[in-house]
Amino acid sequence: MSKHEQSHGGDKAQPNKEKPEWADGLKQLYDSVVEEPLPDSFKDLLSKLDQQS
Repeated sequence: MSKHEQSHGGDKAQPNKEKPEWADGLKQLYDSVVEEPLPDSFKDLLSKLDQQS
């Protein structure tokens, strides 16, 4: 079970409804984006913003 399923209840959001055929593909895409590492340029930007506050 992925982090997303654990934190959002998995497929329990629609207990009696059949999932649309695109739902699995969309979930796979979302999960792959969530699991991507943060790019170094974003880390640098966040670090600069932290120093300003």
